[in-house]
Amino acid sequence: MPKKSRLTFKILCFLISIDLLETVAQFCFKKSALGYAQLEIKSFLDAIHFVQTMIPSAYLWLGLLSVIVIFIIWSTILSKVDLSVAVPVCSFSYITVPLVSALFFHEKISFLRWGGIGFILIGVILVSMSSVHKEESR
Repeated sequence: MPKKSRLTFKILCFLISIDLLETVAQFCFKKSALGYAQLEIKSFLDAIHFVQTMIPSAYLWLGLLSVIVIFIIWSTILSKVDLSVAVPVCSFSYITVPLVSALFFHEKISFLRWGGIGFILIGVILVSMSSVHKEESR
């Protein structure tokens, strides 16, 4: 197995861009779905109708484009760093998605949920620090 490089500033910027694109994708998917909230899916044909109805949505296409770009960047990142480092560092969308949800969709985020998000942030920091410590000990 090839040796993975350390978590550089450039890779960190790519990871942050993935989080931002993930937030954009989730926002777009939610926005496109809200336009069709009245549709009920009770059968396979209903699901097909739902998809056909959503196809013209610009938000849907922007969300899908975001996912494709995420895939390309993510594949590049995984060729450079360990998966066990990349995934936790790339978890800031657990913070940005609730922020966007609260700001744009007026969703209520409970104190308990913000507490959990805080723990995720602490975990991301610890994983990032462990990656740096691992590289220094080599």
